[in-house]
Amino acid sequence: MSSIPVQPPLTFPAWPQHGTEEREGLLRVLEQEGWWRNGGSEVDSFEREFAELHGAHRAIATTNGTHALELALSVLGVGPGDEVIVPAFTFIASSMAVQRVGAVPVPCDIRPDTYCLDVEAAARLVTPRTKAVMPVHMAGQFADMDALADLAETAGVAILQDAAHAHSARWRGRRVGEFGSIAAFSFQNGKLMTAGEGGAVLLPDDETHRDAYLRHGCGRPPGDRLYAHLTQGSNFRMNEFSATVLRGQLTRLEAQVTLREERSRHLDALLGRIPGVVPQGRDERCDRNSHYMAMVRLPGITAERRLAVVDALIAHGIPAFVGFPPVYRTAGYFEGPAIGDVDEIAKRCPVSEEVGTDCLWLHHRVLLADTAVLDRLAEVFADVLAAA
Repeated sequence: MSSIPVQPPLTFPAWPQHGTEEREGLLRVLEQEGWWRNGGSEVDSFEREFAELHGAHRAIATTNGTHALELALSVLGVGPGDEVIVPAFTFIASSMAVQRVGAVPVPCDIRPDTYCLDVEAAARLVTPRTKAVMPVHMAGQFADMDALADLAETAGVAILQDAAHAHSARWRGRRVGEFGSIAAFSFQNGKLMTAGEGGAVLLPDDETHRDAYLRHGCGRPPGDRLYAHLTQGSNFRMNEFSATVLRGQLTRLEAQVTLREERSRHLDALLGRIPGVVPQGRDERCDRNSHYMAMVRLPGITAERRLAVVDALIAHGIPAFVGFPPVYRTAGYFEGPAIGDVDEIAKRCPVSEEVGTDCLWLHHRVLLADTAVLDRLAEVFADVLAAA
């Protein structure tokens, strides 16, 4: 890339953010009798608060978001020989979680506007072995939950929401936990609320909650003193320190989502005026988008040039990243049960092929900045592209 005028790097609000809530909570845990969930109350309290915020019956906190997906799949009875339809364009954890329970992830193409699962394409992939469909609410934009509900009813498959990007998002006024399906969240360091790592599963009823509780603690029931392992599982338990940090994070989540909604419309309008830049579209039925990322496409760009653009943005202080490659173009996808080869899958995923090459994204902390900073960000973005 040719040089562009050097100016002081842009600065954005720090991430993660913390305050007295997290500090006091950590001290409270430090001084209590136990630091794991069975010796304290922070995990229990966080699960109640997180479930209530998202309109869910109950929640189970986990070690991380990938384990949340694995636990959810286990509760749904997904195992060896089963198929789970996943978006081809997503972080690899969506696919790997399926593989970790011995099932087959079946990549499905995405919509070119929202980058969410194309439900019509998913319907064509359903077979007698399909146990579940896993929509990802990409960057906080809900997948089409209306069409997915119809698919679940007609095809007899479960819906597992990968809501790692969708904390406090809404679809036609309904929260993630209000669809009667299981949903999984992540609290990894970059997520909309974080304890460095962590995850949660929202459960729709007492039966699924009891099953998830057993499975996330090696099959042991609450209060067990006899090592009564009632079902298979693993140790996915969250510790008390992570839970108390997440309780603090919850206190500012709603205000941050509201601010990102406002700032996103401003930034999208600015970036959309730059020739060759196409911001992620929005389905207005998603009446609250949590905006984990500010995503754009640069149609026609090569992967090499996209990386150069991202490097130039980073040099100007803008937290930029290349988009995900299609899951089937990673070596990890083929380490375990898989369907077809790369060329065969790519033919049915043309949008994912394009978006996997030309998409880049900005971390959500840019959307917590003042509009004047976003104005400058757009100017730098335009200069970087012009100099490429």
